[in-house]
Amino acid sequence: MAERFYRKPIVGITQGDGNGIGYEVIIKSLADARILESFTPVIYGSSKIFGFYRKSIHNLDQQMDTYVIQSARDARPRKINIVNCLPDNSFVEPGRSTPESAKAAITSLERAVDDIKNGDIDVLVTAPINKRAMVSEGFGNTGHTEYLQKEFGVSDVVMFMVSDRLKIAVVTGHIPLKDVPSSISVEAIVGKLRLMSASLKRDFRVVEPKIAVLGLNPHCGDGGLLGDEEERIILPAVKAANEEGIMAFGPYSPDGFFGLGQYSRFDATLAMYHDQGLAPFKALAFEDGVNFTAGLPIVRTSPDHGTAFEMAGRDEADPHSMMSSIFTAIDIFRSRAAYDAISDGKMRNGQ
Repeated sequence: MAERFYRKPIVGITQGDGNGIGYEVIIKSLADARILESFTPVIYGSSKIFGFYRKSIHNLDQQMDTYVIQSARDARPRKINIVNCLPDNSFVEPGRSTPESAKAAITSLERAVDDIKNGDIDVLVTAPINKRAMVSEGFGNTGHTEYLQKEFGVSDVVMFMVSDRLKIAVVTGHIPLKDVPSSISVEAIVGKLRLMSASLKRDFRVVEPKIAVLGLNPHCGDGGLLGDEEERIILPAVKAANEEGIMAFGPYSPDGFFGLGQYSRFDATLAMYHDQGLAPFKALAFEDGVNFTAGLPIVRTSPDHGTAFEMAGRDEADPHSMMSSIFTAIDIFRSRAAYDAISDGKMRNGQ
């Protein structure tokens, strides 16, 4: 366990949609050779496409030491390792969503997941994908989160947006807004709160997490005038979580909660639906925000932005969210190792 904590982690990075800004933010994140002292990167994609985007980035004076490998088991420290998992004739069309780029994104993801299952990489960082294009090519999932939940056979996960300023999770993810009210329940909310509380302790070293829960309706339903989900579902869920020892509070009206900065009083916040949580998160922490999937047996993070086709190939993409995703994954990996070592020690001592 100690070796797992101190050694340099191997970070698997999927290319995402090769026609978006994925390669650009990956390359910019790895451009400074000193960063390779902290971890060993393994990119799943194409050395040919990597080279194409490398040439499109201006003012990148440092030589990037890349090493093409067949498997993550062959990864070398202090090098940018690239697993060539795409056909040799692969090409890119920056700014366009194509069937080819969607298929390549699927291949990259599947190969990386195989390697993390085999223990050949320590953490997984996923570059942005085009969900609609991938579904059209037979992906069968609405996003990374749903795919990874199925691949690792877990009953529930939570989309956890994290930064130094705030952490926000959602009860419902990639579903139509009209389906949100029927998708929230006491069980669903308590389940997410359990995952959040456990993750805050094990992944982020919060000893006694305090979690705020948002309402669904404007003004938290205004006493039932604008909806009754707060009184009928959300408040009972908060009370049920409290009975399990989870320090959950609310429900809070989202406009005042964020407008008055109340989020700063809590370790994390649970929103009822995707945009209720992600809109304020991206407004407050877009540059360094990270999408983390809590509840998985492996560590997976991703930048909080999309493919941004409109700026692909133009050297306009900001790499800070990708850099934060890499280092957040490493921090969580080490935090878990330390937490598990302490827990194992307590069990051996009969505590």
